[in-house]
Amino acid sequence: MIRIWGRPTSICTQRVLWACVEAGVEFELTLASGTMGPEGHVSTGAEPFGSVDDGWYREMNPNGTVPVIDDTGCVLWESNAIVTYIALEYGEGTLLDGGPAALARAVQWMSWTNEHLEPHLHTLVMELSRLRSDLRTPGAGVEAGRRMAPALELLDAHLARSPFLAGERFSMGDIPAGAAAHRFKVFAQPGPDAPHLDAWLARLGEREGFRRHVAPADLHV
Repeated sequence: MIRIWGRPTSICTQRVLWACVEAGVEFELTLASGTMGPEGHVSTGAEPFGSVDDGWYREMNPNGTVPVIDDTGCVLWESNAIVTYIALEYGEGTLLDGGPAALARAVQWMSWTNEHLEPHLHTLVMELSRLRSDLRTPGAGVEAGRRMAPALELLDAHLARSPFLAGERFSMGDIPAGAAAHRFKVFAQPGPDAPHLDAWLARLGEREGFRRHVAPADLHV
């Protein structure tokens, strides 16, 4: 059983939980966060789940971020690295299907998501939902959503040629971008006309891991 420290509302934790379901891996989730708790973001006065600043946690992850996993002594942080590990160790034929080229294509899209979707998405969520209202910058959330449009258009164009990001079958490469695109939709931001992206999200919506750990709107706000 993989031990996971994180929180269900963390999009990076969602990636790992989704990957575990895809690979059929049992896991135990321990709530941990320095910024969020059961009542919301610390800027509102809410108490965080904690643990991330404790010495034992910093020995696992000196960054004090989530998620972290411990798989019988294999300790990893950074969600894309964790998803890749799960794919290689447990997900042959489900999260990964093919040789080095297939792996590289999947990693390509995972890295692209972190560079082109996540920064603006983080701003969108903080400004529209999580920050205390007086700490928000007027218009910043809407502007962040607007800045995501070119990347979403790029995704749509790619998905016009391929049913999934790394090829003909679902892979770990779909997980980060799928979670990010869904979160964008949850906030109902005006976006580009993207029928191929919408069809891809519908296909992802048929997957149990997505339904359990990404689809519910309350995991994003």
